[in-house]
Amino acid sequence: MCRVLKIARAGYYAWLHEPESGRTIEDKRLLQLIRSSYDASYGIYGYRRITLDLKELGESCGPNRVLKIMKNNGIAAVRGYKKHKSYGRGRPQIVPPNHLNREFVVNTPDTSWVTDITYIRTWQGWLYLAVVLDLYSRKVIGWSMKPTLAKDIVLDALLMAVWRRRPNEPVIIHSDQGSQYSSGDWQKFCQKHNLVPSMSRRGNCWDNAVAESFFSSLKKERTLYTTNFTEPLSYQDSAFLKLPKFP
Repeated sequence: MCRVLKIARAGYYAWLHEPESGRTIEDKRLLQLIRSSYDASYGIYGYRRITLDLKELGESCGPNRVLKIMKNNGIAAVRGYKKHKSYGRGRPQIVPPNHLNREFVVNTPDTSWVTDITYIRTWQGWLYLAVVLDLYSRKVIGWSMKPTLAKDIVLDALLMAVWRRRPNEPVIIHSDQGSQYSSGDWQKFCQKHNLVPSMSRRGNCWDNAVAESFFSSLKKERTLYTTNFTEPLSYQDSAFLKLPKFP
């Protein structure tokens, strides 16, 4: 081999027996921790989330080093779902003002809630999930899961939130312009329970960024590898109830 490569045999053996550098040894140690974090997330975590895991273990490495180690060893995060057919086409019946106005940081609980609907894939088809999040704690305070997009899916989620929190003061409830949120029943429910409807601008997902981010994490961390559920209840127990809070 040395003759083919036209290198000195003595130089080759000197390189072969040269001790590894301290950084190389440290990278190999970190690689084991990175693989453990990656495998524990079923391949979902990228270098940023893995870096956070390593910091919790007391490691001081930065994200760039973690990214380099992952690239050198062919480790990459798995992406989420392909885009599903959207809902709520057409002009909404009622469009309240955007009272929330992207003020996602609040100082007291039960002053601003956000709500949205997403889809979850199973072997029996698609399920639809509606949630209500309190912006103060980022906790799910109400939710409903159904096989169709009837308007009662959002009403059931909001009813759970009202029943659990029982707010004494008016609460902003922010949503997109989906037909479920612009129905007369939604407006009547909000009026009856001292809730102030608020809506995003049409087609602007950033106006409801907290709910969008929650669903993104839910799909990546809880549902991407759980498409083999055959009953909606088992899916609720396994996928959704284990993620009550979004940081």
